[in-house]
Amino acid sequence: MTERASGTERPLRLGTRRSKLAMAQSGHVAEAVRRLTGRSVELVEITTYGDTSREHLAQIGGTGVFVTALRDALLAGEVDFAVHSLKDLPTTQPDDLVLAAIPRREDPRDALVARDGLTLDRLPAGARVGTGSPRRMAQLNAYARSHGLQIETVPIRGNVDTRIGFVRDGELDAVVLAAAGLNRIGRIDEATDFLPVDAVLPAPGQGALAVECPAADTALAATLAELDDPYTRAAVTAERSLLAALEAGCSAPVGALADLPTGGQAVHEMRLRGVVGTTDGSTLVQLSITGPVPTSHDEAVALGRELASEMLAKGAAGLMGERAL
Repeated sequence: MTERASGTERPLRLGTRRSKLAMAQSGHVAEAVRRLTGRSVELVEITTYGDTSREHLAQIGGTGVFVTALRDALLAGEVDFAVHSLKDLPTTQPDDLVLAAIPRREDPRDALVARDGLTLDRLPAGARVGTGSPRRMAQLNAYARSHGLQIETVPIRGNVDTRIGFVRDGELDAVVLAAAGLNRIGRIDEATDFLPVDAVLPAPGQGALAVECPAADTALAATLAELDDPYTRAAVTAERSLLAALEAGCSAPVGALADLPTGGQAVHEMRLRGVVGTTDGSTLVQLSITGPVPTSHDEAVALGRELASEMLAKGAAGLMGERAL
């Protein structure tokens, strides 16, 4: 698309959460849309229930708590489009809204921010590791069990500053955060370790953003679609299909990652890995499948459903507590 000079057209209004991370993410997208359209883009800050509640995500349902207010603003015409962290989105898409773009994904891994530059395998006995994610707890505890480590996972809430502050103040030995978030706010150098996906699978869609607008605004949807990365979309669609087929919300202890197997010359296959576990790490169901790189939404969905059915056959449903089928 050729850039159009901004002039009489009003600015596009981008709805975003107020957190530093959300503002940074939305700022990146806003700049891309400015370059694409030549129109100015203004950020409209919106407070969500997930931002104001002090309860842990698992207690308030997880799914949608950071999203509903943004979607309400879209449907009310208060903003033209919105940017979400894809991992926060419920897997069911409303008919009147469209995911116009899923830009190229950032690093999907989890990162450790620990005192004294410690790495995961060097944490001392009894180390207190903070995270608000049952998925991380399950896998961290399983990793510790299998490697003879003794750690205590501690549920925490708060923004990046608050969480890293627990380490700086000596309240915790380490916290686990998404590497993509640290990258986007320019604090990736504070990570002391990157957790290998073989040990800790990320949340479905982690590291990816979702750009959403009203389905009725077909012109804007078509413009935003130019920010879409087809490979990222295929990968996260497979991951979210797995999550949906397990009937689990984004606060359930489910990890998933779709990627390209390394080592080959030509890339024709996508590998999808999934994990479900009890938060104490005593039991994990971890499986993977490999199939042709999806060329359509339906093919990506099918890949996720196929792995989900295998995981359910291995007892995954019984590991999701109150979310069990």
